[in-house]
Amino acid sequence: MKIVSVVRGTFLLLGAVMCLAFGGCGSGEGAADSKSGAQTDAATDFVQRDWCVEHGVPESKCGRCNAKLAAEFQKKGDWCAEHNRPESQCFICNPDAEAKFAAVYEVKFGEMPPKSTE
Repeated sequence: MKIVSVVRGTFLLLGAVMCLAFGGCGSGEGAADSKSGAQTDAATDFVQRDWCVEHGVPESKCGRCNAKLAAEFQKKGDWCAEHNRPESQCFICNPDAEAKFAAVYEVKFGEMPPKSTE
């Protein structure tokens, strides 16, 4: 009877480990997008791809999401005061900039990026 308990406990432990390994926290189906709260795999994928879906630029260069980057853009004189964003990322004043960022994404990932949500 003791052997059955040990075997059962081992299988339960193994099952729990597999659930954590394959269902991991913050990944896969149901992962929340930190910006919108939407639960999508696509949002997680774009974060892994270094892409700010909200603003249509690489997340690592998004001057609207990162205050430190915004300060650097302002210091360099690359700032659109009217729209409160880097001039190089101001798609309102410079619509061609959006196409430039999209082209870089397309070359890197073989598909067009999602349209920015803003």
